[in-house]
Amino acid sequence: MSFDNEKTGAEQIERTVSAESNAAHIAEFTPAEQRKIIHRIDRRLVTTLGFLYMCSLMDRTNLGAANIAGMAKGLHLVGDRYSLIVLIFFIPYVLFQPPATVVLRKVGPRIFLSAITLLWGACMICFGFVKKWDQMLGLRVILGVLEAGFFPGCAYLLSCWYTRYELQKRNAVFYLIGSMASACAGILAYGIMQMDGVANLSGWRWIFIIEGLITCVFGIAGYFLIVDFPELAAKSWAFLTPQESAFIVARIEIDRHDAIPEPFNLKNYLKNCLDSKVWAFACLFGLTTTNTYAIAYFLPVILRSGMGFSIAKAQCLVAPPYVAAAIVMYGMAVLGDKYHTRGPIVIFNAILGLIGLPLLGYHHNNAVRYFGVFLATISCNANIPAVLTYQANNIRGQWKRALCSATLVGFGGIGGIIGSTVFRDQDAPKYGPGIMTTMISSGLVIVITCLLTLKFHLANKRVERGGKAIEGQAGFKYTL
Repeated sequence: MSFDNEKTGAEQIERTVSAESNAAHIAEFTPAEQRKIIHRIDRRLVTTLGFLYMCSLMDRTNLGAANIAGMAKGLHLVGDRYSLIVLIFFIPYVLFQPPATVVLRKVGPRIFLSAITLLWGACMICFGFVKKWDQMLGLRVILGVLEAGFFPGCAYLLSCWYTRYELQKRNAVFYLIGSMASACAGILAYGIMQMDGVANLSGWRWIFIIEGLITCVFGIAGYFLIVDFPELAAKSWAFLTPQESAFIVARIEIDRHDAIPEPFNLKNYLKNCLDSKVWAFACLFGLTTTNTYAIAYFLPVILRSGMGFSIAKAQCLVAPPYVAAAIVMYGMAVLGDKYHTRGPIVIFNAILGLIGLPLLGYHHNNAVRYFGVFLATISCNANIPAVLTYQANNIRGQWKRALCSATLVGFGGIGGIIGSTVFRDQDAPKYGPGIMTTMISSGLVIVITCLLTLKFHLANKRVERGGKAIEGQAGFKYTL
């Protein structure tokens, strides 16, 4: 970065803010006014990102609904072709995430996030007009490139706006809105399927076209509604005043002293890769998404082929487990923020998976197996915001936060690769290899979280004895 760029960044907002000025910025507003500002941010930031994530999740996981709606026959998806179409998305999705978070910080979230949403919506529309399965393969690669920056960008942006013990509820609502897409996607897909024959297009093609159009509309709206980082928020359309923006920055400075980014330096950015907890958090997220993607992609197939439900029932029975997951997810977030705890929540959710997955895979009664679906869906989906917040609470620095968001969600993409391949047609109706893989993932989540808890506990004790500071900040302590 040039000296001029560094100077420009310094002119935007002063990097070192004294404790006195932080207190002064906060004292400008009464507690009631402060709450109103935070609630305004919640409504604008969390809601907007949540609805865009709904589009993202719907567009990347609608293959399962389209597959049982006739895509398998229409594109002649024999052998491993369907699994390959699912899997190929995650290769560019993983590879493009680290540079995407840097681009987001440089370009700004409003332009970056709205542009990629509009582009992948257009890509999704094209899915409805493919003639051969390999054309679908190519479009899935493009979709992976376009969606690569979205989830880590949202996670990074949210973590920049809230203090450590406000964040899990916001992550939960963000993910909850998105997971509602998974709950309603099957029902929506079943409704769109009824357009079969309109304009001489099959019902499964209309699933992609209609959902792609919805995404384009949300992408255009996002250009006006997505907000910038806190120190630049006063420039966002109809949002915060400069005084309110300074208040938010002051809160973050008091909480963890990293509200303002230092100038970008590639060496220092990559140096963060030497921190073992960065990869531990990434592994936790990857293991969790192994299960979320496996369920998202294959639950309609399991309900149809594994449990014998009709197409209509299979599409509709996807919804209730995701509604239950949303309720548990938010309840856990409230407890986590209230009691300043993260690890025990991650472990509890993983234990639910170890109970539910064997019921799904090894019981003979469909009612019991469907109850297992509830527990497994709750387990992995409730752990997405829990792991995101666990990571965000225990790191400092804007560029480290950007890198961690990319590595975390990048490993989530690797989890998607695994999850997209473990439930094979030849393993129906019990899907033994898939069940075993997802059970191992849940078990490893527990092991890694226990090791991190031990590491963090010992580091906190060291700080209490006056030893080496954590994350280079005096007084900073890990959240267990």
